[in-house]
Amino acid sequence: MKPSIIISWIAQLVAVVIMGQSLYFKFTAHPASVAIFTDIGMEPYGRILIGVIELIACLLLLRSSSAHYGALLGLGTMAGAVVGHFTQIGWDGERGELGILALVVLASCAIVLYIRRMDLPFISHALKESEKG
Repeated sequence: MKPSIIISWIAQLVAVVIMGQSLYFKFTAHPASVAIFTDIGMEPYGRILIGVIELIACLLLLRSSSAHYGALLGLGTMAGAVVGHFTQIGWDGERGELGILALVVLASCAIVLYIRRMDLPFISHALKESEKG
């Protein structure tokens, strides 16, 4: 197995573990999760929707053939989380720890996307076209 694929799998598992453990808090309406989503005006539907999106990203990241899609979904979701921390949620205490975890998932998904970029149809197609002409 190539070293880059091993690095991708490590990054995939890091993202899955972090997003996966947060699902419990989102789907059980844990008071801390409810408070955060209330503060950003997305409670309860936003909390549940984000949980479903993260669950789908985790499932996609666990399959080699779909990891690039899971990474893309995770990257977008975590980009939104990071923006939320900068604009509404803040970085104090436990919320700051959640922000750091969002940054770790964002970086992990970016690594997976970079390593598996040729699996993305629009990138592989563009590169093939540029080689022709």
